[in-house]
Amino acid sequence: MAPFILIVEDEADLAIMLRYNLEAEGYRVATVESGDEASLQMREEMPDLILLDWMLPGLSGIELCRRWRTKDETSRVPIIMMTARGEEEERIRGLATGADDYVVKPFSVPELLARVKAHLRRANPSLLSNALKSGDIELDRQTHRVSRSGKEVHLGPTEYRLLEYLMQSPGRVYSREQLLDGVWGHDVYVDERTVDVHVGRLRKAINRGRVKDPIRTVRGAGYAFDEKFAVAS
Repeated sequence: MAPFILIVEDEADLAIMLRYNLEAEGYRVATVESGDEASLQMREEMPDLILLDWMLPGLSGIELCRRWRTKDETSRVPIIMMTARGEEEERIRGLATGADDYVVKPFSVPELLARVKAHLRRANPSLLSNALKSGDIELDRQTHRVSRSGKEVHLGPTEYRLLEYLMQSPGRVYSREQLLDGVWGHDVYVDERTVDVHVGRLRKAINRGRVKDPIRTVRGAGYAFDEKFAVAS
C-alpha cells in the first residue's frame, strides 16, 4: 500500500496544493486543520509521515510535535515542520522539540517532495520498494519490467505508468481526471477518454488467457487495482 501522509495545516490553499502534489506522486493523503482533528485521524490510521504547520489554531505545531514524541505510537513517525519562521534559533527550537526536518514558507514543492521521500525511505525502506507485487503480477521499478506468473508482459510507457500508479494503492478508486494528472502529468492536455483507451490496452496486455482481471472499473467513478486480487490469485 502507498505511504500515508497526514498534513496538519490550517491554510486551506496551501493544504490543497500539498495534497494535490503528494497524491500526484502516488501517496495517500489526509488533511486536517488542528491538533484535535489530527488526533482523530490518527485513531483511524497512523500516518507514515506528518507535514506539520508551526502556527495552528489551539495547540501550536511545536506543542503537538512535543506531545507526539512522548507517545510510543507516534514517537518514530517522521515529522516535517512547515513555518514562516526562518531564524536560526527557531529552526533549532523546532528540531530540538523532535521534528525530523524543517522547511520555511514559501518553499519549493519539488524540494519538499524530495525531503518527504528521503524521510520515508529512512523510516521504512519497504514503503518505497523498487518492486511492487500483487498476486501473480510483479512490477520492477528499476528495470521497468512487468511479469505475470513469471512471464514477461510487454507494456508501452503509458501502460506501465498506469499500472504502477494503480498498484501503489490497491483498492483506491481513481477518477479519470486523477489518473490523467498522476500518469500523464498536470501540463499535458488530453481528453479523459484517453484513460479508457490506455486502460483497455493495459488489460489486453496483462490478461492473456483465462486469468483474473486485476483492474476494477467503478461505474461513474473511475478505476482501481482490485485489493482482493492478491488474495484471489
